Amino acid sequence: MTYRIGGHIIVIQAPEHLLSELLPSFTPFIVDSHDEAHEAQATMMMYLDNTPLTDNGADNNGNAITEDADNSGARRFVRDVDTGNGITRVERYSDGGYRFLIHNTDGQECALLKSSADFTQCHCTILASTEIWRSFAFNNAMMLAYAFSTAAHDTLLLHASVVRYQGKAYAFTAPSGTGKSTQVANWLRAIDGCDLINDDNPIIRVTPEGKVMLYGSPWSGKTPCYRNIEAPLGGIIKIERADSDYTAPLTPLKAFSILITSCSSMKWDEEIHDKTCQTISAIVGSTKMLSHDSTPTETYTLARRDALYT
Repeated sequence: MTYRIGGHIIVIQAPEHLLSELLPSFTPFIVDSHDEAHEAQATMMMYLDNTPLTDNGADNNGNAITEDADNSGARRFVRDVDTGNGITRVERYSDGGYRFLIHNTDGQECALLKSSADFTQCHCTILASTEIWRSFAFNNAMMLAYAFSTAAHDTLLLHASVVRYQGKAYAFTAPSGTGKSTQVANWLRAIDGCDLINDDNPIIRVTPEGKVMLYGSPWSGKTPCYRNIEAPLGGIIKIERADSDYTAPLTPLKAFSILITSCSSMKWDEEIHDKTCQTISAIVGSTKMLSHDSTPTETYTLARRDALYT
């Protein structure tokens, strides 16, 4: 199946019925036709291994599928990453490729993702046995693979909630529980002609012409908003808790630090991290970025909208 996500062609080699079951949020991003030309243009190829599990975590031949069957080389431990949805163990092969062992919130192994060094070729084995965790596993594997395969193409997967107003996208970013969703809800309620693009993981891409675009994605947190739409990025708003009401522009250094901590990246991979930093610098250099308090009133919502237009 072929998808266009954030302007990138993504090809997943798996039965269509299985993808419909595991990735229903990807349906709006399906490309009508699939041919060799699409594969040649693909930013990332994902191969899904839907090996049935037995009770002891082995395949039907008794092989423990959490281990690499192809003996593709020695690997070293990089780190355990707490994604907020469970721990992912990161290891690296001697040829530069990666191995991610994805766990769920119960600490159970859910998926094994292996990739080439540049993430253009990926292979995912689903380890979970229940439907909900199988979908969770493959969604997480796809998000990881997408974020790192597109990093070389001036693309970020950002933790933010995004609205569209007068043809432009406005992204609200903040730590969980700070008021990001409340701010977006106020925009949708108080401002006519405003609609939601994505509520958790939109995609930002700098085009070859230097234009900063924002896209909906198949990942939207608890809000099922999977829209295959795009809009020029009008601004980024950092929501912060404060004792007083304020709106202030962010310095370039502060704006950079906010984006680097709000996007998917791998600081231990110099090539991917450097490219991510270049993309963030391009965004900061051409995008209005503000800091707002988290006052949840419609009056202040209108004031913040106006601040983005001055």
